[in-house]
Amino acid sequence: MLVEIKVPVLAESVPDATLLEWRKKAGEQVERGENLIDLETDKVTLEVVAPDSGVLVEIRKQTGETALSHDVLAVIDTAASAAPTSAPAAAASQTADAVAAAQAAAVRAGPAARKLMAEQGLAPSDVPSSREDGRITKGDVLAQAARPAAAPVAAAAAPVTAMPPALLDAGARPEERVAMTRLRKRTAERLLQAQQQAAMLTTFNEVNMQALMDLRGRYKDDFEKRHGVKLGFMSFFVKAAVEALKRFPVVNASVDGEDIIYHGYFDIGVAVGSERGLVVPVLRNAELMSFADIERQIAEFGKRARDGKLTLEELTGGTFTISNGGIFGSLVSTPIINPPQSAILGMHKIQERPIAERGQVVIRPMMYLALSYDHRIIDGREAVQCLDTMRQCLEDPGRLLLGV
Repeated sequence: MLVEIKVPVLAESVPDATLLEWRKKAGEQVERGENLIDLETDKVTLEVVAPDSGVLVEIRKQTGETALSHDVLAVIDTAASAAPTSAPAAAASQTADAVAAAQAAAVRAGPAARKLMAEQGLAPSDVPSSREDGRITKGDVLAQAARPAAAPVAAAAAPVTAMPPALLDAGARPEERVAMTRLRKRTAERLLQAQQQAAMLTTFNEVNMQALMDLRGRYKDDFEKRHGVKLGFMSFFVKAAVEALKRFPVVNASVDGEDIIYHGYFDIGVAVGSERGLVVPVLRNAELMSFADIERQIAEFGKRARDGKLTLEELTGGTFTISNGGIFGSLVSTPIINPPQSAILGMHKIQERPIAERGQVVIRPMMYLALSYDHRIIDGREAVQCLDTMRQCLEDPGRLLLGV
C-alpha cells in the first residue's frame, strides 16, 4: 500500500515551512516513527516521521524547498522491501551506519547545526562542542568551519617552532556571508513591525531584590524536595506581572485595527534563548498556576528550546511577555514589544549598589526593570503604576500571597 507523507498542519500565523535535510534516500527502508526530515518554520523546527514501515519509493519535495500544510513530501510503499545489496557493500554500509550511529550517540546536534555541518562537509566528530553536555551548536560549526585546515606533515620532518596565531592572522580580513534562518528573518520582521506600527515608549524602575533573595534562600531546598524543581526568580516575576496586569487591564490588552481587545486571561510569554535564536513560549492561564507549576513549565520550555522540540501551539499567542537580559549580563535595556501585545517587561542583571534606606547608605542587590508599552492605548500613568506595582510585589513577596 502506498502511504503519503504530508506536511503537518501549521498554525495560522505560520504560512509555510522549509525542508532542511532528508535523512533517507529514495529506495531505502524506513521504520514507523523514524524521523525522515526536519521542517523549519518561522517559529520552530518540526520533525516529520514515517507513519508506517516500508520503502521510501518517492521524494516529491527536495531539501531547501518550501511546503504548505498538507503538501505531500514523499511516498512510502508499505508492501515493498529495500533492494538487496552485495555482501561487501552491505558490510560497508553496516560499518558506515555503525560509525554514524556511534557519532550520533556520542554527540547531539540540533537541526540547524546538522544542516550547517552537511553544508560545510563536517562530521560531528570534527566539531568540538562548547557546551558541558556535549551538544553541538550552530556557533560551534561556524567556529570549526572558520579554522584553517591542518597541513599534512612528513613523518621525518624536523620539529619546528609554531608561529604565533597573531602573526598568522596579521592583516587578514576574512568575511563570511551566511543566509538568515527563517526564525531570524521572522524575528527581524516582527521587531521592525513593532517599531513602525506601535507608539513605543519605555518606563524604568529598580527593585531591591534583598527580600526576595532572602525568601528564596530560606525555602529553596524545601521547595525542591517538595516539588522536584528548583525555585528561581522567574516565578516571582510572573506572579508579580499577573497581579499588576489584573489592576491595569489595558497593559494586558492588544490593538486590533481601531479596537482594543481586553483579555480576561493572562498568557505570559517567557523569552528563552536557543541555538536558533530567541523564542517565546507561553505560560497559558498563568494566573491559575502555582509557583511550582511556573518553575516546572519554564524549565521544560528551556530544555525543549535547546533540543528544538517546542511546538507551534506553545509559541503562539500570549498577552504579555517577560524577557530576562540579565542572564547575559545586561544592566539596562529597552525591550521591544512582541506584536500584537501592547507591553513587555525587561529584567536585568542583579548588581549590588549603595542605596539610601531609613536615612542610612546601605549596599543592596538591585535590579533595573524596564516596561516598554504601546502609547496608543496605554497612558504613561498606567504604565508607570503598573511597573511600580510589580516592584512592590517583588520587594515585599507577601503581597503576592495576600493579593494586596
